[in-house]
Amino acid sequence: MNWEFEGEVFQWRGPAPYFFVATPAHVDDFLHAHLGELTYGWGVIPARVRVGDTEVTTSLIPRDGVYLVPLKVALRRPEGIDDGDAVRISLRVGS
Repeated sequence: MNWEFEGEVFQWRGPAPYFFVATPAHVDDFLHAHLGELTYGWGVIPARVRVGDTEVTTSLIPRDGVYLVPLKVALRRPEGIDDGDAVRISLRVGS
């Protein structure tokens, strides 16, 4: 399944800073309804994410009822993404 949506980048500080965008409600609804087909365990869902010209493989992370799209350094640096930015995400899950 493929989606495109816009979201605001937020930072979650831990041992290292992590950057995420939350998936919108219609994407969350689909992911929750098809979780058994999509997850490889612990509710984590493998995905391909594109922002601009950069695409990476990652895993969506469940958190407080929504899924978070991790924005890896390999995606953020070439696209100049930082905390608070609005980004357009192309998201692909499943076969």
